[in-house]
Amino acid sequence: MTSSIRKVKLNNGVEIPIIVGSGSYAPPETRDKVKDWILSALKNGYRHIDTAYIYGTEKAVGEAIKASGIPREEIFVTTKLPWNHQDRVAESFNTSLEALGTGYIDLYLIHWPQAIVFEEGNPLPRNPDGSFKTTDKVNFNDAWAEMEKLLQTGKVRAIGVSNFSIKTLEKLSMTAKVTPAVNQVELHPYLAQNELRDYCAKKGIALTAYTPSGYSVVRDDPLIVSLAEKYKATPTQIIFAWHLSRNTIIVPKSENSERQKENITIPALSEEDLGKIWGLDRGQRICNKAHPTTGQVFGWTLEQLGWETYPPKL
Repeated sequence: MTSSIRKVKLNNGVEIPIIVGSGSYAPPETRDKVKDWILSALKNGYRHIDTAYIYGTEKAVGEAIKASGIPREEIFVTTKLPWNHQDRVAESFNTSLEALGTGYIDLYLIHWPQAIVFEEGNPLPRNPDGSFKTTDKVNFNDAWAEMEKLLQTGKVRAIGVSNFSIKTLEKLSMTAKVTPAVNQVELHPYLAQNELRDYCAKKGIALTAYTPSGYSVVRDDPLIVSLAEKYKATPTQIIFAWHLSRNTIIVPKSENSERQKENITIPALSEEDLGKIWGLDRGQRICNKAHPTTGQVFGWTLEQLGWETYPPKL
């Protein structure tokens, strides 16, 4: 097994640690613990911390980085523009940078393609029927133009997107002057995203996987369990080895120090066994599924997102 920190070079020359980043999402009731487990991750060898304005954890991430004593330039920090700030990009970016206190941000992403109405103190405004209040007054093409301006400030090293599909990337390319460096999406053996992966590879866009283990849904798959027994590894380590074989950046979250150490120690799988894992793909979204009543994901339909039913309807 290996625990070395591999990196990939983004399309603008910036290097990003590929294995393993640490996600920092936390529900409100546990956010007081974020600093401690991010600090633990840094001490265990993690050098990529992924956060977001909407997570409410940027301040804790910055505090952990400062407390770690690790030189700032050795740590890669990703954060994200929230869906209700697409008409206030510079303001939102500066708020995130101030909360982090890191001097600069390595990677800044548009968190979701859809724009949601801004309501002070309410990041999830809803219509009377319970659906999210989206707006057409601003769109991700507008937001991206403002993101491009941030590059000129020297306060961010790379910009990218999250939860974008081929459809939305194509729409973005109609006006973009800068190709996104990264697209962060749900990605695991049950949702291999092969078409999107091929598209991004051709465009020079690196893929980052959230929900990379597929939770217990994928970890408990009989094939994954049997391979874990074969390689004397955990199911998570087997799945991460599959990601590593694809050069996918992964940002799993673990609050447990021992699991953090396990997650960063990856076995080498045979090509035959990697091929078996490829065969698990079923287009199954686990983290962000369509609402059973509205058919939407945070205000947009699967068609709007470009996440149509898999396999595609003929």
